[in-house]
Amino acid sequence: METAPSTARTGAAADFRARLLAGLASSIAARGYRDSTVADIVRNAKTSKRTFYDQFATKEECFIELLGANNDALIARILGEVDPEAVWEVQIRCAVKAYVAHIQANPALTLSWIREAPALGTAARSLHRVAMEHLTTMVICLTGNPGFQRAGLHPVSPALALLLLGGLRELTALLVEDGRDIAELTEPGVIAATALLRGTSAQDQPR
Repeated sequence: METAPSTARTGAAADFRARLLAGLASSIAARGYRDSTVADIVRNAKTSKRTFYDQFATKEECFIELLGANNDALIARILGEVDPEAVWEVQIRCAVKAYVAHIQANPALTLSWIREAPALGTAARSLHRVAMEHLTTMVICLTGNPGFQRAGLHPVSPALALLLLGGLRELTALLVEDGRDIAELTEPGVIAATALLRGTSAQDQPR
């Protein structure tokens, strides 16, 4: 039967791919994306250039996949650390703290997504759009949790979720660029999200 060898080859390719993504992430942390080379990536991944080009056509392709995986991990972390039954203000703080903790683990990667990825053209624009759509959907889902419903709050609109996320991204980039503690984002993030939810709730009240 050919199933087992085929599965083994698939598993090996996935392992190599994951190692190459981690290799690029390590290089970005040390040198930044622009100065990272395929040689840096394969050295960190403890593999060869041949293996790299078996998996990715270019460094840019590897970068885009890494950013997509990082965004998925961010969303999973936030959703995993928020109790949907908790009081809504507590949920907001947990979500912001989870965001901050994820960024603190690899601030250089986040900065490269915000500042360097746009220069990659069409593929990066597509990635950015999909990433922001997924993050926006996450915010809408979170604000529809039972803890928000019990307080009489409604899920935010896609436009308001995007405005909140855009502000967080820009503040994140500024903190990383200035070499400041990402935790400084926590209180402004909590205040902005709380005010946004209270503001949308007030709009729903009869006049």
